[in-house]
Amino acid sequence: MPTLFRFLFFCAVIAGSVYGTMVALVTFVEPTTREVTIRIPSERVNPQP
Repeated sequence: MPTLFRFLFFCAVIAGSVYGTMVALVTFVEPTTREVTIRIPSERVNPQP
């Protein structure tokens, strides 16, 4: 039983670390907005029959 408890504790520590990292990223990182332009060839918009 001690190895099961140790395994579950290890999994909980890993999950807590991942959760804490995600919370820190959401809190401290501010995304930058920018305009995106995608060129579409005219052959795809107006196909020739």
